Amino acid sequence: MTSGIKLGVLVNPTSGRGKGALAGGVVFDTLAAAGVDFVDLSGHSMSEASANGHRAIAEKEIGGVVVVGGDGMAHLGVNLCAEKGIPLGIIGVGTGNDSARSLGLPIDDAAAATTFVIANLNRTRAVDAIKLHSSTGQHWVLGTASAGFDALVNQRANQLKWPKGQRRYEVAMLLELAKFKPLKYELEIDGAKRKVEAMLCAVANAPAFGGGMLIAPEAVMDDGLVDLFIVHKISRLELIKIFPSVYKGGHVTHPAVEFVRAKHVTINSGQMPAFADGESVGRGPLKTQLVEGALRVFG
Repeated sequence: MTSGIKLGVLVNPTSGRGKGALAGGVVFDTLAAAGVDFVDLSGHSMSEASANGHRAIAEKEIGGVVVVGGDGMAHLGVNLCAEKGIPLGIIGVGTGNDSARSLGLPIDDAAAATTFVIANLNRTRAVDAIKLHSSTGQHWVLGTASAGFDALVNQRANQLKWPKGQRRYEVAMLLELAKFKPLKYELEIDGAKRKVEAMLCAVANAPAFGGGMLIAPEAVMDDGLVDLFIVHKISRLELIKIFPSVYKGGHVTHPAVEFVRAKHVTINSGQMPAFADGESVGRGPLKTQLVEGALRVFG
């Protein structure tokens, strides 16, 4: 290869019910066959992989990062690369792959996704990312951040052994809904304060989360704004009725649904669990800032 870029590759072997480990082998073989210089930075845990990546970037050992797995690995990747000028490639072989899908990348095909990275080693594009502060400090977010009902669902889904894939979120929602009551939110949107009683509030930089739920169909990752998604107080039965429409974006016309476009959003619903890109980031309140062009991705 003539790019001269050495890639750091991080593989999550547990992604997609074990597909990650198999995909990692495909990625390594495809890079090697193309003559791309790379180093395996995978760890036995996400924290070890993150430490390996930060060290390699700090020591200027690598000029690009490739993560292999699902949205959790994409989250790791944006936290390695944001505002560092280090381009990121995502090999989406996890359960949800919302980040890869939102970026228009190949999914569930490690060879095709790796070939895409190889073809674009000398071509990158800038996308936005969310700088978030929660109880556990600062995090970068590529897709969606929330602290409310959807965060509780995400937490419950991560605890379930069955079912797998998208159905896991649906089961988790029904389990959480049985005891859920609307939350009192204190919001600050570009400096303006609001109080709402709502089922959930989420800040979206991308259209989908939870394995293809189009919560913010109009959100794009390079427009300089987030879409604040609010579902105002409705009955449990009404929420169950509109839930299936989320997969096609049909919920946007429901009178309880509101979208607000902004750059700075603070969500305070007390000490609710907080999730970003499907990963736990402690508890709220969440303070978010959209940073234009914070991340470069291959392609």
